[in-house]
Amino acid sequence: MPDLLRGIARTAVISGTATAVSNRVSRRQAGRWAQQDAGAYGQQQAPPPAAPPPAPDPGDEMTHKIDQLKQLGDLKAQGVLTEEEFAAQKARLLG
Repeated sequence: MPDLLRGIARTAVISGTATAVSNRVSRRQAGRWAQQDAGAYGQQQAPPPAAPPPAPDPGDEMTHKIDQLKQLGDLKAQGVLTEEEFAAQKARLLG
Protein backbone atom coordinates (compact mmCIF):
# COMPACT_ATOMS: atom_id res chain seq x y z
CA MET A 1 0.00 0.00 0.00
CA PRO A 2 2.79 2.54 0.69
CA ASP A 3 4.13 1.95 -2.81
CA LEU A 4 0.71 2.69 -4.25
CA LEU A 5 0.43 5.96 -2.29
CA ARG A 6 3.98 6.91 -3.28
CA GLY A 7 3.13 6.30 -6.95
CA ILE A 8 -0.07 8.34 -6.70
CA ALA A 9 1.77 11.18 -4.94
CA ARG A 10 4.54 11.15 -7.53
CA THR A 11 1.99 11.24 -10.35
CA ALA A 12 0.19 14.16 -8.67
CA VAL A 13 3.45 16.11 -8.27
CA ILE A 14 4.51 15.47 -11.85
CA SER A 15 1.06 16.36 -13.15
CA GLY A 16 0.91 19.56 -11.09
CA THR A 17 4.39 20.59 -12.22
CA ALA A 18 3.55 19.91 -15.85
CA THR A 19 0.34 21.92 -15.55
CA ALA A 20 2.15 24.86 -13.93
CA VAL A 21 4.86 24.87 -16.60
CA SER A 22 2.30 24.56 -19.37
CA ASN A 23 0.25 27.46 -17.99
CA ARG A 24 3.33 29.63 -17.63
CA VAL A 25 4.41 28.94 -21.20
CA SER A 26 0.87 29.67 -22.43
CA ARG A 27 0.73 33.00 -20.54
CA ARG A 28 4.16 34.03 -21.80
CA GLN A 29 3.26 33.15 -25.40
CA ALA A 30 -0.08 34.97 -25.12
CA GLY A 31 1.78 38.03 -23.83
CA ARG A 32 4.14 37.93 -26.79
CA TRP A 33 1.26 37.60 -29.22
CA ALA A 34 -0.55 40.47 -27.54
CA GLN A 35 2.53 42.68 -27.93
CA GLN A 36 2.85 41.73 -31.58
CA ASP A 37 -0.84 42.34 -32.17
CA ALA A 38 -0.68 45.69 -30.39
CA GLY A 39 2.27 46.71 -32.54
CA ALA A 40 0.62 45.56 -35.73
CA TYR A 41 -2.67 47.15 -34.70
CA GLY A 42 -0.94 50.47 -34.00
CA GLN A 43 0.74 50.36 -37.39
CA GLN A 44 -2.47 49.52 -39.20
CA GLN A 45 -4.47 52.24 -37.45
CA ALA A 46 -2.09 55.06 -38.36
CA PRO A 47 -4.13 57.59 -40.32
CA PRO A 48 -3.24 57.87 -43.97
CA PRO A 49 -1.52 61.09 -44.96
CA ALA A 50 -4.00 63.82 -45.71
CA ALA A 51 -4.53 64.53 -49.37
CA PRO A 52 -3.80 68.12 -50.32
CA PRO A 53 -6.96 70.17 -50.68
CA PRO A 54 -8.08 70.66 -54.25
CA ALA A 55 -7.00 73.89 -55.85
CA PRO A 56 -9.77 76.44 -55.53
CA ASP A 57 -11.62 77.25 -58.68
CA PRO A 58 -10.88 80.87 -59.60
CA GLY A 59 -14.56 81.42 -60.36
CA ASP A 60 -15.59 80.16 -56.92
CA GLU A 61 -12.97 82.35 -55.22
CA MET A 62 -14.18 85.42 -57.10
CA THR A 63 -17.79 84.66 -56.23
CA HIS A 64 -16.81 84.32 -52.57
CA LYS A 65 -15.00 87.67 -52.63
CA ILE A 66 -17.98 89.36 -54.25
CA ASP A 67 -20.29 87.95 -51.56
CA GLN A 68 -17.96 89.22 -48.85
CA LEU A 69 -17.81 92.68 -50.47
CA LYS A 70 -21.61 92.77 -50.55
CA GLN A 71 -21.73 91.90 -46.86
CA LEU A 72 -19.19 94.61 -46.09
CA GLY A 73 -21.25 97.09 -48.13
CA ASP A 74 -24.38 96.12 -46.18
CA LEU A 75 -22.56 96.59 -42.87
CA LYS A 76 -21.34 100.01 -44.02
CA ALA A 77 -24.84 100.99 -45.13
CA GLN A 78 -26.24 99.94 -41.73
CA GLY A 79 -23.64 102.08 -39.99
CA VAL A 80 -21.82 99.15 -38.39
CA LEU A 81 -18.61 99.91 -40.31
CA THR A 82 -17.07 103.33 -40.82
CA GLU A 83 -15.72 104.41 -44.18
CA GLU A 84 -12.14 103.72 -42.98
CA GLU A 85 -13.01 100.25 -41.66
CA PHE A 86 -14.82 99.44 -44.89
CA ALA A 87 -11.82 100.59 -46.97
CA ALA A 88 -9.40 98.55 -44.83
CA GLN A 89 -11.50 95.38 -45.11
CA LYS A 90 -11.99 95.90 -48.83
CA ALA A 91 -8.24 96.33 -49.35
CA ARG A 92 -7.53 93.18 -47.29
CA LEU A 93 -10.07 91.20 -49.34
CA LEU A 94 -8.86 92.38 -52.71
CA GLY A 95 -5.15 92.55 -51.78
